[in-house]
Parts: sequence; structure tokens; C-alpha cells
Amino acid sequence: MIRIKNLTKKFDQFVAVDNLDLEIHSGDIVGFLGPNGAGKSTTMKMLTGFLQPTSGSIEICEMDVTKQALKVKQKIGYLPEGTPAYADMTVAQFLHFIAQVRGLKGELKKQRLQTVVTQVQLADVLDKQIENLSKGFKRRVGLAQAILHDPEVLILDEPTDGLDPNQKHQVRQLIQNLSKDKIVIISTHILEEVSAVCNRAVIIAKGKKLFDDTPQALKQKSPLNNAISIEFEGKKPDTSQLRLAPGVIDIIESGPDKVSIVGHQSYDNLFPQIFDIVHLQGWHVKAIYSETGQLDDVFRSMTEEVA
Repeated sequence: MIRIKNLTKKFDQFVAVDNLDLEIHSGDIVGFLGPNGAGKSTTMKMLTGFLQPTSGSIEICEMDVTKQALKVKQKIGYLPEGTPAYADMTVAQFLHFIAQVRGLKGELKKQRLQTVVTQVQLADVLDKQIENLSKGFKRRVGLAQAILHDPEVLILDEPTDGLDPNQKHQVRQLIQNLSKDKIVIISTHILEEVSAVCNRAVIIAKGKKLFDDTPQALKQKSPLNNAISIEFEGKKPDTSQLRLAPGVIDIIESGPDKVSIVGHQSYDNLFPQIFDIVHLQGWHVKAIYSETGQLDDVFRSMTEEVA
């Protein structure tokens, strides 16, 4: 597990991480979210031992990161932002080099290289120089080096950056498969990634933790959670009639051809009532559907409060 207690990092008078507490267990895939400058990268660099905390402690696999740095790093796979690599090496040369650095030898080295190349789908570019690869393939090479030694803790900074939709799907499936007996921490700006991959979402802003729960719990904080949305064909009509439905507490203009009806928590299902009003009014609609909450709305409102 990872145990973070009272973690603080200061750069002169600037507080990048402010008294952060966090526990992460095996099998967790944690989406680590925050606006630019929130302290995400600083926290990840402290987790990996590249930065020393100003105060507080980090334990990974029951080892103190500052006192047992080398042993902790052996347990960690890290994909940093920008995917740094030796550009003049081929993919095969680079992965063999990383395997040697990680102490892999003989049959184990051969087996891990074959497994990772297959998992990350690099077979077609093994003989190409890294500098000549697309951004997506460079990202995959970075992911391959991070998982080559089969680490217990995987820390990924924007793992699907630069990948096309099919590649994103493949990498997300790989992360989910890897997480069964590992801890995975994903720093990302892509909120859909949190819903697709993670079982926990942690939001920080100005170095402080604002939220730590499931993505579903985060969605439930959205004002549109369980709302009924109507998308109209053509010009949007006068929708004031919708306010007469029992349980309706607000109508949100969600766009030029869309409204969202928010109901009181005691009303489990407004859908039949809204549908009846639409039918009686003779409105022409493209779609009527229940909302599940929008992560970007919640994220924005949470982080703007501390801006």
C-alpha cells in the first residue's frame, strides 16, 4: 500500500503541496486530478523519490521513501510527462537497456520483453529509432519501460496522451488488467479517463486535497445528476410548463436546443411526468434522457472555489 501523511512541499515561500493525507491499496486505480499548478506533478515526484518532502512522510510497500529510496524505486514503474527516452536508440535497444538497468537477466529478461512488447503492441516498431516515432508510439514505449520489471506500484502521468481512440482503449484495458495486484496512480486532465479506468478519484487544488471517493460519487455532486434532458428539433419552445411537474426544482438552459430539468431528491424518477408534458405540448424532440452527472462541471466548481 501507499500511505501519505501530512505531506508538504515548499519552494521558498510557495507551498506546492499542503499537508496531504492519502492511503492507496493494492487493486486501486486512482485518478489524480487537479488544474495546472495544483501540485499533482510535485506529489508524483515525491512519491517516486525524485523530490524530497519539506515535511510529512511517504510509505510505499511499508518502506519510507526518503530512508529506503533505492528499494522503493525497485517497486515503482513511472511514466513521466513528456516520455523522456534516448532518441538515438531503437525501441529494442532502449527496452534492453531498461531491462539491464532494472536487473533483469536471462530467461526472465527475455520473457518480460516479449510480454511487454505484446501488451503495448510495439512489435512493428522495434527496429525504428525512437526519435522517428509518432507521439503515440513514443508514449507506448514510455509505458513499456514503466511496466517492464512488473512493478507493484505504477505511476502514470497522462498515459494516453497522443494516442488515437483505439490505442486509448487498448491502453486503458491494459491498465485495468495490470491493476489486479498492483496500485496504479494516473495523473490526467482527461476526465473521461477517470470514468473509464479508475475506481477512485482524488482532486487537489493549490496543494490541498478537495475530494477522495469513487468517480460515481463525484458525478453525484453534479447539479445535473439524475436530471432529465430534452434536446429539441429546431427552435426551442417555451418550456415554462415543465416547472408545473411535481418535484421539479430547476430548469437549466444547457444549450440553444437543450434544457435539463432538475428534480428534488425525493423524486426518484421524473421521466414519466416529463415525457407526458412533452407529448401533451406536442413538442418536436430529438431525444429525452436521464443525466448521470458531468465530471467536468463538478471538477470546475470544486477547483474554482479555491482559485
